[in-house]
Amino acid sequence: MNHELSTLIPVPFGSLSIPEIAENSTIKFSLIIPTYNEGDNVPEIVSILSQLLDREIPGEYELIVVDDNSPDGTWKIAQDLTAEYPQLRVMRREKEKGLSTAVIRGWQAARGKVLGVIDADLQHPPEVLLQLWGEMEQGADLAVASRHVEGGGVSEWSVIRRFLSRGAQMLGLMILPEVIGRLSDPMSGYFMVRRDAIVGKSLSPVGYKILIEVTGRGAIRWIGEVGYVFRERQAGASKVTWKQYIEYIQHLLKLRFSLWPIKRFLRFGVVGFSGVFVDMIMLYLLSDPSTLAWGLTRSKILASEVAIVNNFLWNDAWTFADFSSQQKGWRKRFKRFLKFNVVCFAGLILNVLLLNFFFNLIFKEVPYGRYISNFIAIALVTIWNFWFNLKLSWRVTDAGK
Repeated sequence: MNHELSTLIPVPFGSLSIPEIAENSTIKFSLIIPTYNEGDNVPEIVSILSQLLDREIPGEYELIVVDDNSPDGTWKIAQDLTAEYPQLRVMRREKEKGLSTAVIRGWQAARGKVLGVIDADLQHPPEVLLQLWGEMEQGADLAVASRHVEGGGVSEWSVIRRFLSRGAQMLGLMILPEVIGRLSDPMSGYFMVRRDAIVGKSLSPVGYKILIEVTGRGAIRWIGEVGYVFRERQAGASKVTWKQYIEYIQHLLKLRFSLWPIKRFLRFGVVGFSGVFVDMIMLYLLSDPSTLAWGLTRSKILASEVAIVNNFLWNDAWTFADFSSQQKGWRKRFKRFLKFNVVCFAGLILNVLLLNFFFNLIFKEVPYGRYISNFIAIALVTIWNFWFNLKLSWRVTDAGK
């Protein structure tokens, strides 16, 4: 076998999940440097990182260059450096492509208890690495270099690029608030994560950013952030394209749906459907001339409240039973009921507003437009009711999904 090829790290294959490591591993930290046509930058970044880490954790770290078979031979340049830098390892990928999967494949081959990633183009200041390591030593599960905290910023970005960056963050907050809201700089590609927080997790990133995937799927309790100034590239060509922004949106949506508790939502929908029948029966019994013949408004209010009680009891006993079982007692149950009422009342107001919006502005001239509008409004309000009850009435984050 060719000696050059035999000294390369074998490329892991199969699912993108991070394995456990041997308990007696002496490697504390594994830093992945994903590359593509970074031959001009690799010698410098390896030299700087080695000097920093040799002072902090000598002999207890490894640098892993994961190269996507660069035409400029980045992998070969890095491999030639291994004689001078014994902590350096190199992986050459000839079949797979992409920054996110390169990072994960590197982590799969890594031997460290803490896993990290840094760009090879020197736009991520290497000296910040020790500040990130400090966060990990204090107990953080995830340490992120951020452009949007004290000490952070960008050097020479255009107004358009700044707008796109902030716009991407705002969009992320709309689609995936419980993940993006934990990060001041969700687009950062410079961070460390404790292996235990992501070991065994099935990662499925889209595009070139992996931090969101790690935060969303990992067992991340404490996040430490360190400010850094994003530098302009000194050598090589930028790889930022419009395609990467599209992939970012695809990733957000994919992660949104994968994290959404579908089984619980379906149960919530079944209960809501039963509430429709309860509402209709009560409205008949209270308002029909052949029964009590009460006024329509009073009857509707009472019928709605009976339906809400029905829905609460079923949701408490079935949809969110795992949480209810941990919050026993009539006082806690009554508190959940009050919250459920508030959310449903807000949903009723939202239903009316959406019904009028869709009918008057979109479907007024469409056959059966009022019914189409009502259907859309009900669908959106069902999602509203489920999500806010999930986060307010029944705090499932405390009980597991």
